[in-house]
Amino acid sequence: MVLPGKPSSLLQPGDYVRNPLQPDWGLGQIQSIIGSRITVNFEHRGKLLIEGNAVELTRVNASDL
Repeated sequence: MVLPGKPSSLLQPGDYVRNPLQPDWGLGQIQSIIGSRITVNFEHRGKLLIEGNAVELTRVNASDL
């Protein structure tokens, strides 16, 4: 899980995530993290730039896929 203000400390490129506020976006994979900006490619929404300070993404464990 990402804590506001510390996105890169807990997530890294390649991780799978979900946005709990937008469950219809589906599973996403982190493409890059630069500062608090996280680029995620979601299966039903495409590539989006997420502001990690404002959105709390939930990491999905590979064993749960």
